[in-house]
Amino acid sequence: MSSIDPIPASNPTAADRLTPVSRRFVLHWGEMGSRWGVNRTVAQIHALLFLSGRPMPADEIAEILVVARSNVSNSLRELLSYNLVKVVHLLGDRRDHYDTGKDVWELFRTVTRERKSREFDPTIAVLGDCVADPAFSREDRNTQLRIKETLTLMTTMSAWGEEMLRLEPSTLMQVMKLGSRIQKLLRDGGGK
Repeated sequence: MSSIDPIPASNPTAADRLTPVSRRFVLHWGEMGSRWGVNRTVAQIHALLFLSGRPMPADEIAEILVVARSNVSNSLRELLSYNLVKVVHLLGDRRDHYDTGKDVWELFRTVTRERKSREFDPTIAVLGDCVADPAFSREDRNTQLRIKETLTLMTTMSAWGEEMLRLEPSTLMQVMKLGSRIQKLLRDGGGK
């Protein structure tokens, strides 16, 4: 059963189509989005589409979330640019409908890849350019060291992240569980 229920005849507001749990999830996802640097409405729309399990037109999204249609349009464009939603056309309906993946692991992969390409990769490129710049050798030794260490850390994390994203979800879950057990073992001093 979808968490987005039809509007009851006795209740005229579309916002009431969200169940209390769905409403709480959508609102929280919006709050988390704003903490991650994503517009709150963008995150709420994504959460709504994720929970609904079906493509939705922009006007319905605006109605349910009680936000301006122009805000929904701008937010959908942003979600499209992040590859988090796609446009879907339905028979008998000329409107564009928007849909998102339902697989939480694929969602994780998409968000990770997009953030990496927008935030991590440009930083690695700038650090690499700094190290390759002939003026780099004239920098203070500590500055050189910090830039090189940062570049090494970020390239290593980037390569590791790419490898993790290639794993099947069940294997990735095993790696994460193994990692937490290793951390506990190290914290506990190896069982001494």
